[in-house]
Amino acid sequence: MKKSVMALLLSTVAFTALAEDNSGAEQIKRGEYLARAGDCIACHTTTGGKPFAGGLSMDTPIGTIYTTNITPDKKTGIGDYSYDDFQQAVRHGVAKNGDTLYPAMPYPSYAVVNDEDMKALYAYFMHGVQPVEQDNRKNDIPWPLSMRWPLAVWRGIFAPDVKAFQPAPQQDAVVARGQYLVEGLGHCGACHTPRSITMQEKALNNGEGTDFLAGSNAPIDGWTATSLRGDNRDGLGRWSESDLAQFLRYGRNDHTAVFGGMTNVVEHSLQYLTDEDITAIARYLKTLGAKDPNQVAFSKDDTVARALWNGDDSKPGASVYIDNCNACHRSDGIGYKRVFPALQGNSVVLADDATSLIHIVLTGSTLPGLKGAPSDIVMPGFGWRLNDQQVADVVNFIRTSWGNTAKTSVTAKDVAEVRKLEYVKENQGNKNLEKLPQLH
Repeated sequence: MKKSVMALLLSTVAFTALAEDNSGAEQIKRGEYLARAGDCIACHTTTGGKPFAGGLSMDTPIGTIYTTNITPDKKTGIGDYSYDDFQQAVRHGVAKNGDTLYPAMPYPSYAVVNDEDMKALYAYFMHGVQPVEQDNRKNDIPWPLSMRWPLAVWRGIFAPDVKAFQPAPQQDAVVARGQYLVEGLGHCGACHTPRSITMQEKALNNGEGTDFLAGSNAPIDGWTATSLRGDNRDGLGRWSESDLAQFLRYGRNDHTAVFGGMTNVVEHSLQYLTDEDITAIARYLKTLGAKDPNQVAFSKDDTVARALWNGDDSKPGASVYIDNCNACHRSDGIGYKRVFPALQGNSVVLADDATSLIHIVLTGSTLPGLKGAPSDIVMPGFGWRLNDQQVADVVNFIRTSWGNTAKTSVTAKDVAEVRKLEYVKENQGNKNLEKLPQLH
């Protein structure tokens, strides 16, 4: 009898321990998914580096910031962070030593993450990530902007004490889930919302105004982020929910293809989300009204296409286009669906700021192979063969053909500035940069 009771007791203890282990494993697994949703790996991992070990450079208006080691290494990472230390850093931008983090870490967005998800993230980073001993690189920010104490003042004024997300009364559950992901872990506003001169996002959610997700007002790492609102010309007004879901999942649809920093978001984050979460994000974004409801929708015009088809390349930039772009994007600018994106009616082409278009002509881009779309598709850069005036001409040609009606013109000086920025970025750390060959 005693043996039976003891055996039953040991079995109960073993079952309880197993249940706790399974519960912990499930929490870690959930934390991994949430870290994917937050795209933590994209910022905290260098090319070819160990996951989450930091060191990635980020060009900001105040200088170059290097991301930190967030592996559970106790010496150089966050291994000695308690849960409270962790959530204070993620939600409120306060490191364990009391320093305020630069707002390159989008803590105003992460403040809306609920306790359950925050605890799952902590479990993952403490127990699901391999610790890496790698010292954090020193930021290249000139004094006095390098001082930390003013950041605490900035945080108190411009990073409000945002509460965990709560859906609105009677809000559709799918839309609410999408809002939670967009405003929170997805931190879409960090790139797609314009910033004030004091660097805070002009709106953290749609309730604070139509600046929310209306597109960046300054390039980030040489690229501009487009509007995610319902504007007809340079937003998502002409996209269906299905178009948007396809773009989020595969980085391409019938309208455009991913480029710049958004490439990392699709490659490291969005392609791993469930169909339900992709649908939720797309459905929520489609609820956002236009920043400018008076924007005239794109209207196709075949005049330039007919001219090119008939061998007339007299329009400025047309001959450069024929020689370098026509094979993939075609004389009518419609490209090849989900392979070579359309330039006709493309919201990136129609945006007021042409920086992204200049950048992609100079440096090219790679559409990465993803689950469900396994082929890498590469656009070569043409900066090596086209001078600044030629790039300006072809960009202006693209922005004013096939019905495209961009408001601003690009100059050779504009191209030179983008070219110089990319050149300096490629040669960071080279002390003899000023002695390198001059740009043409």
